[in-house]
Amino acid sequence: MPKLTIDGIQVEVAPNTTILQAAEIVGSEVPRFCYHDRLSIAGNCRMCLVDVEKSPKPVASCAMPVAEGMVVHTKSARANKARAGVMEFLLINHPLDCPICDQGGECDLQDQAMAYGFDRGRFHENKRAVPDKYMGPLVETSMNRCIHCTRCVRFATEIAGVPSLGATGRGEDMEITTYLEQALASELSGNVVDLCPVGALTSKPYAFNARPWELRKTESIDVLDAVGTNVRIDSRGREVMRVLPRINEDINEEWLADKSRHACDGLRYQRLDRPYVRIAGKLQPATWQEAFDAIAGRVMNLNGDKIAAIAGDMADVESMFALKALMTALGSRNLDCRQDGAALDANVRASYIFNTTIAGIEQADALYIIGSNPRKEAPILNARIRKRSLKGNFPISVVGDQADLTYKYTSLGTDVAAFFQTPPAPTQAKNPMVIVGMGALARPDGAAILAAARSFAEAIGAVKDGWNGFNVLHTAAARVGGLDVGLVPGIGGRDTRGILDGASKGEIEVVYLLGADEIDTAKLGKAFVIYQGHHGDRGAHRADIVLPGAAYTEKDGIYVNTEGRVQRANRAVFPPGEAREDWTIIRALSATLNRTLPFDSLAQLRARLVAAHPVFTDLDTVVKAEWKTFGTAGAIAAGPVKSPIDNYYMTDPISRASRTMAQCTEEFVNGKTPAQKTGTHG
Repeated sequence: MPKLTIDGIQVEVAPNTTILQAAEIVGSEVPRFCYHDRLSIAGNCRMCLVDVEKSPKPVASCAMPVAEGMVVHTKSARANKARAGVMEFLLINHPLDCPICDQGGECDLQDQAMAYGFDRGRFHENKRAVPDKYMGPLVETSMNRCIHCTRCVRFATEIAGVPSLGATGRGEDMEITTYLEQALASELSGNVVDLCPVGALTSKPYAFNARPWELRKTESIDVLDAVGTNVRIDSRGREVMRVLPRINEDINEEWLADKSRHACDGLRYQRLDRPYVRIAGKLQPATWQEAFDAIAGRVMNLNGDKIAAIAGDMADVESMFALKALMTALGSRNLDCRQDGAALDANVRASYIFNTTIAGIEQADALYIIGSNPRKEAPILNARIRKRSLKGNFPISVVGDQADLTYKYTSLGTDVAAFFQTPPAPTQAKNPMVIVGMGALARPDGAAILAAARSFAEAIGAVKDGWNGFNVLHTAAARVGGLDVGLVPGIGGRDTRGILDGASKGEIEVVYLLGADEIDTAKLGKAFVIYQGHHGDRGAHRADIVLPGAAYTEKDGIYVNTEGRVQRANRAVFPPGEAREDWTIIRALSATLNRTLPFDSLAQLRARLVAAHPVFTDLDTVVKAEWKTFGTAGAIAAGPVKSPIDNYYMTDPISRASRTMAQCTEEFVNGKTPAQKTGTHG
């Protein structure tokens, strides 16, 4: 391994390490615009120039590999003068937009101009003018500011797998643009705003709403899919202004999916901010006690077999744990956290988590996807699959829809029954993976598919010492946590299908919906429906009692992602009006029903949760699940298997209330391009 000296510090690094990377190892900061750790090296901004002894001129450190005996100075007068010259060239055409630029206050160019800029310019000719480009409803452009670092182009091509960005022209005439003036059609497009080191690409929904120093920053977890992306929630007062990614190498690296980033405006609309009671066929405002008394009037003398509860896709673990305790106290065994009816075995944790882990995808050497479209169901996880596929020697086979997944794969048809009847022969892969999606498990024969998938994984060597390649990809953030706390039917109890069937026949008289909006409410029949949630969505429209809860940005809660990682979301703002955190509502209701639950604080609830379910002891880690037999062997019906998500941009109450997601639906799903496609700045 080569040894070199950087700023007087001798360091030994791996071969092919660049000078810039070596400088970071010794703690020397080198400015850069085009270089990014996760993108290919472009070497076109020249801001990272350093002084290398015996070199006739300054060297671009991002593109120069280290050599034995090299002596580098990153802070010499020669290096600083070279960077000042580069900065002067960059600012020749850059407009003085800082007062009205959304990047102001968090702009790389602004920061580095403070260190290497001059107090006046020597360029007296006219500045270059570049028309703004249309990149869709999420990305705002001001291309006069572009410094041609090409980070956005490389991200779209390499990470997102949508090569719709590129450069036209040369020299002063070069422009970054989308081909044929089309929108940037990727579920990861918002990341180009984070990558842009200047204000050329900014967030269109967030434009001119706030400055970064006005915002309160809260580290939390995204719950709009099951990946558990680490996010930072920026709020002002009681309003969430934007959501940005946090770095977590094991989950999302530093990326964030568009729905998770931009659906936050849905938190402002269609909110439930006070209790309601249905009187004479209409929901009327009520006090909390009136709502609780109305529930008690229907529940108190009712047999537990006639009461049921269903938890929704964004419920936190604490509220599901409390709901299960309340239903148990009422004598009900009819409860479920699987709105879609997925056949998942709550007794075997390995049967319902992503055992390989998200980061473990990079260690796999073959992949079978059954009944899932990762690009729509989990864009961040799909980006990790693409990352692995680009390294080569990673054959991917898909049973299901032939969609554009951003990487090459072999289609094995859409009939899952035919696939399992004549499965492919075991490959020579050392670490094969199987991903089973809700499109397969939510079918009526889901239990048989689960058993067949387990047998297939074992047959191809996907489960062995040191490697578990059997994975379930969830679409709901609450699903794994609900299964972990056992929010499933007790012995003789009804699951979601059974609850709806019983309600339609009059056998179930009271149904408690904890944010459950994805069920067929028409099947609830004449049942008395209690809906607890944060948006006036499908469940609230059918409800007889509405109890306003808190959204994920408005409460402290535990969520478990698809790989079984326990994470905590933190409250960024307070819920609107009289809305309350979900577990407190269930605790208060239990007192009115004379079934008082044994906890009065979140700390007490969590203590009981950990005591009952030790899996919640370890935060931010994935505990290996014990492999056992699961699933129910049986006949698998012939027919196509497909992803449950048709419209990625509207899958939950928050995104359905979002105006930004409505614009994305119009553009990317319905194919309706706006008549006016110019940017804000013309």
